[in-house]
Amino acid sequence: MFPVHRLRRTRRTENLRRLVQETHLDAGHLIYPMFVVPGSDKVEPVPSLPGVFRYSVDRLAGEVNEVAALGIPAVLLFGIPESKDPEGSEAYSPAGTVQRAVRAIKHAVPELVVVTDVCLCQYTDHGHCGVFDGGMVHNDETLEILQKVALSHAQAGADMVAPSDMMDGRVGAIREALDEEGFEDVAIMAYSAKYASAYYGPFREAAGSAPKTGNRKSYQMDPANVEEALREVALDIEEGADIVMVKPALAYLDVIRRVKETFRVPVAAYNVSGEVSMIKAAARNGWLDERAAVTEALIGMRRAGADIIITYYAKEVARWLSE
Repeated sequence: MFPVHRLRRTRRTENLRRLVQETHLDAGHLIYPMFVVPGSDKVEPVPSLPGVFRYSVDRLAGEVNEVAALGIPAVLLFGIPESKDPEGSEAYSPAGTVQRAVRAIKHAVPELVVVTDVCLCQYTDHGHCGVFDGGMVHNDETLEILQKVALSHAQAGADMVAPSDMMDGRVGAIREALDEEGFEDVAIMAYSAKYASAYYGPFREAAGSAPKTGNRKSYQMDPANVEEALREVALDIEEGADIVMVKPALAYLDVIRRVKETFRVPVAAYNVSGEVSMIKAAARNGWLDERAAVTEALIGMRRAGADIIITYYAKEVARWLSE
């Protein structure tokens, strides 16, 4: 009781605060998402994500060398195709954008962990994450295509594949395909609790992945549900997921906490494009201290239980932490 217990005693100086800090953030917790486009000598800014660019494969080496030098252990690749069709066939082409990017990165920085997004939305002419016909996305037909995509990424040298489509059974289907072809060491980071969120807008601009008709509410999760998220995670773990993900992060910290406490497996949180853009916009208007706001947000994700944070702020955060 006061005055014997004075909690301010350990807040008095910076070093005292460091000694009792419960949650830590360092570059080793971060994954940097990157967009790769066709063509050559391209570094294209994404207007709604200041500081984020889309790179052609020949411009990746310098960027990933910088990422590795900052102590960030992994990148997550999203590809933009040369052309689109109903099946998204370029997603599994050996000469596809992501496949060439994987080979280029592993040549430039072999130790960098390369994670690849496995989905069809940016590759299909309708913009949905699977086979779309009759106004609906067909689950089981999509699984066969996702197997091809994941296998093509593994063959190119990916260390980990990350299915983000939210089809039922896709983790098991991908695990089976990888194992049958001798890629049992390629890990799966499943977008297990991926919500039908309003925070994806800037990403869809960057990847050209907005659906032409309808929405994704029939396969992405209802933002009102958390028990359903636990069922999704349980199924993905049972099917072979090595890491499970909650996406978005800031509005779903309770989900991150429930997942971590329930399953005690590695949990990733995706600090999505809309979350980043909001802070960028507020900072540019002088309404927020950008560094302080970003650090607080990421610490919140870590405190909630995230072992890994996927964020477009990864490079900036790594620089701040090294100062």
